[in-house]
Amino acid sequence: MQTSILKKYYDARLPWYTIYPTVQEFSAAIGARDCEEWLRRLPTDEAVSLYIHVPFCRSICWYCGFPRSSTGRDPPILNYLAVLREEIRLVAAKAADALPVSDVHFGGGTPTLIAPAEFLALMEILRRRFTFRQPAAVAVEIDPRTFTVEMAETLGAAGVTRASLGVQSFDPVVQKAINRIQSEAETAAAIENLRRNGIDRINFDLIYGLPNQTVQSCVRTAETAVAMRPDRLAVFGYAHVPSFKKNQRLIEEAALPDTVSRAEQAAAVVGTLVAAGYRQIGLDHFALPDDELALAQTTGRMRRNSLGYSADTCQTVIGLGTSALGRLGGGYVQNDVATGSYTRHIRAGRLAASKGYPLCNEDRVRAAIIERLMCDLEADVPAICAAFGFDPVPLLDSAERLPMLAEDGVVDIEGGFIRVRQEYRFLLRAVAAAFDAYLDRSPY
Repeated sequence: MQTSILKKYYDARLPWYTIYPTVQEFSAAIGARDCEEWLRRLPTDEAVSLYIHVPFCRSICWYCGFPRSSTGRDPPILNYLAVLREEIRLVAAKAADALPVSDVHFGGGTPTLIAPAEFLALMEILRRRFTFRQPAAVAVEIDPRTFTVEMAETLGAAGVTRASLGVQSFDPVVQKAINRIQSEAETAAAIENLRRNGIDRINFDLIYGLPNQTVQSCVRTAETAVAMRPDRLAVFGYAHVPSFKKNQRLIEEAALPDTVSRAEQAAAVVGTLVAAGYRQIGLDHFALPDDELALAQTTGRMRRNSLGYSADTCQTVIGLGTSALGRLGGGYVQNDVATGSYTRHIRAGRLAASKGYPLCNEDRVRAAIIERLMCDLEADVPAICAAFGFDPVPLLDSAERLPMLAEDGVVDIEGGFIRVRQEYRFLLRAVAAAFDAYLDRSPY
């Protein structure tokens, strides 16, 4: 690893480019009326994805950067679910009736805090208001610390096909530093209960760059995870932005690894997972060779959306719940983050979209280039531009960082075809940033 290249290009503040333009470009000028119009225009013969946000946890992990709240009681969750059901009815009515659905993702927070009967009722209303294609993929994020046998049985009965388990680190010292104490036994029990109920597609989330984390502890965590044989692993670098995420102020900054140490941790995890038979996918995912994500990468069908890497090829994502992000024909929309105002909108019969972004043709071109780079480590810029009727010359000329990246050997460029060298795939975000027209205005 060349330390000079790392220091020159690695920047933890760069966007992750799960969407482009990023949420920082969203404006309150786009709201419920735009969302309603874009829903109305959706074609009835194209499948959509649904994302349902459940913003509740029993305790707050100090590293977390997602919108969520802590509750030890069930009434707030029940009240939220009542409003969520109303939103589902409202959105389905605004769009073409019974839109076809191929993918559903329950994110959070901790969606499995929903009581089993309530989860079944939620799945029932989704199936009544939308047409589920067979076989529809249904994924749920799980916190093993609160996951019960009854909930595992419920997920199996509800048709859930994939479970994503938060792990982060198995090192007790790191767990204490991030306020997430989770034993190996709890995680193993959750997997056993899921597989016993027919849910055998398992994802793990791991994080490097956490306080008190070392290369050795990262390797031990990866080895422990591999022994449980999940189909996929997402290995994220911790982004410390305490000015935006107040709970991160509880993390001791002096205990955070520096840039070089973070890179060494990431490389060690990559080596451990690849040696165990996992294929490296894009920037930060790993999958067994027969997993659908690995197959999608092999055939060039892999996508990158607000949830990360996906085999889901839907052009449309409908977001439901507080802070949920949607990608509709006209652009992006995001629901109100605050539960109170979200509730008031829905109970008044209004959509809860509070901000968004209307996509122009140049945005779509740049988004397509960035997505291919993030997914395939290469992009045929002239071919992508041609598909959108866009001139590639001014776009390539405006990518001022590209010549420097090429000179330093990070990328190879020939006739507008860009390929990231394998040894520098950890700098993918820096390459994608060359096509970000808004980067210099970003607060990050």
